[in-house]
Amino acid sequence: MRIGILSRNSKLYSTRRLVEAAKERGHEVRVVDVLKCYMNITANHPSIHYKGSGDSEVLEFEAVIPRIGSSVTSYGAAVLRQFEVAGVYSVNESLAITRSRDKLRAHQLLARKNIGQPITSYAHSANATNDLIDSVGGAPLIVKMMESTHGDGVVLAETRKAAESLINAFRGLDADFLVQEFVKEANGSDIRCFVIGDKVVAAMQRTAQEGEYRSNLHRGGTAKVIKLRPEERRLAVQAAQVMGLDVAGVDIIRSSHGPLVLEVNSSPGLEGIEKATGKDIAGAIIDYIEKDMLKGPNKPKGKG
Repeated sequence: MRIGILSRNSKLYSTRRLVEAAKERGHEVRVVDVLKCYMNITANHPSIHYKGSGDSEVLEFEAVIPRIGSSVTSYGAAVLRQFEVAGVYSVNESLAITRSRDKLRAHQLLARKNIGQPITSYAHSANATNDLIDSVGGAPLIVKMMESTHGDGVVLAETRKAAESLINAFRGLDADFLVQEFVKEANGSDIRCFVIGDKVVAAMQRTAQEGEYRSNLHRGGTAKVIKLRPEERRLAVQAAQVMGLDVAGVDIIRSSHGPLVLEVNSSPGLEGIEKATGKDIAGAIIDYIEKDMLKGPNKPKGKG
């Protein structure tokens, strides 16, 4: 099978592991930078062209694995849609990726399906500052930029005065953001559930370093294997399915009123989860693609 991995950096751990896993299973694999692609949008023969260091060429794959960074979501999704128009299989579809990247939309879709999540508020009026704070149970609370990744753009306001100042500062920048309840009983930990298809294939607990509230491994957090409870497995799979994702990293926390979904990631990193669990996640993704392609062409997944 000819597999294209849509990644801007072939040296990234996740990209390298997917290449290795595909080659081990006898597939022909190539890493493609989406920003070097351009499209010929026609009814009879839609095509994707690639202009690297040499001459332009037409890309022809039977399957693609999107590893599209958040900074290039719009163009990356457009390239992926073109592959879909041409009948190429994608393990995660463009609509599902854009759906999950829009944090407000993702929270709304999860809420519509009664998926547990921290209380979250959003508004665009400076006059609503106090109402926003009250709606999530007061301080401490989290203020989260809509485009945040790896914990960037996520700020903890420990007091009401700090929350008011922070919210009003973001208002002054005309920036879109969410206000979210701070779940104190999580103790600076969350759980990354790696979902492939309808199963959680691996899970790790991430704990923030001392003095930090964000558990991201990029920020010095530590990871260890954790045994999921049945309701946590169900929640993670349901959250991925609501987004329409066949491969997802679902971040959850344990609260006093049950597990809650923090975020659904459409391009979850492999390094932390593989090293923490010792599992071949890259291989599991390739195995899933092989089996899923036998079921026929992709169909729209999720709603919204």
